[in-house]
Amino acid sequence: MNEWSGLWLGWGGFSLLGLLWAEWQRRRALRALFKVLCSLGFLFFALSLGLASLFAQLVFAGLLLSAVGDVLLLFRSNRAFLAGLLAFLLAHLAYVGAFVQVGSPSLGGLLLVLLGGYFWLRWLWPHLAGWRGPVMAYGLVISLMLWVGLGVPKPQVWLGALLFYLSDLFVARERFVVQEPLNPLLGLPLYYVAQYLLAGAVR
Repeated sequence: MNEWSGLWLGWGGFSLLGLLWAEWQRRRALRALFKVLCSLGFLFFALSLGLASLFAQLVFAGLLLSAVGDVLLLFRSNRAFLAGLLAFLLAHLAYVGAFVQVGSPSLGGLLLVLLGGYFWLRWLWPHLAGWRGPVMAYGLVISLMLWVGLGVPKPQVWLGALLFYLSDLFVARERFVVQEPLNPLLGLPLYYVAQYLLAGAVR
């Protein structure tokens, strides 16, 4: 880690605290500002560490697509949500492409992911209505990302993949089950810690 990467890591921590405060205070404009700043932070954090390998370049592609998804999810329309879902789906495919460069998925990891998928699908299914197709497609791709990520012998990767997966449960809960402050206050730290971990894995 160099002085620039330390700066961007601090930027991310400060922006995340601001974002959580804005969420708690229900300040929509500040929420949007801090969310964009936090997402920019993980992009510049990765860039400051260098993108010399194909693995690093694919991880950065996943980060960039995630940042696009973050912006799209700031809007409340169904069209923006669907576009954000697509951006994150593509981000997970980029992560899968990166992870297979350096890891080997295991049967144990697959069984764990299938078990988790069974429970989240059973929980969400009654609430999805017309969103079942898109959510199923997204769920399959993020489950694939988690499975492949768990097979990478880098703690930043498998932990980042797991935290990303868990953070999306709070996004789904907020969108489809119940809207309450607990969802972003728990989901956002999980998500941003995951992205900064994955960004840090490029070195």
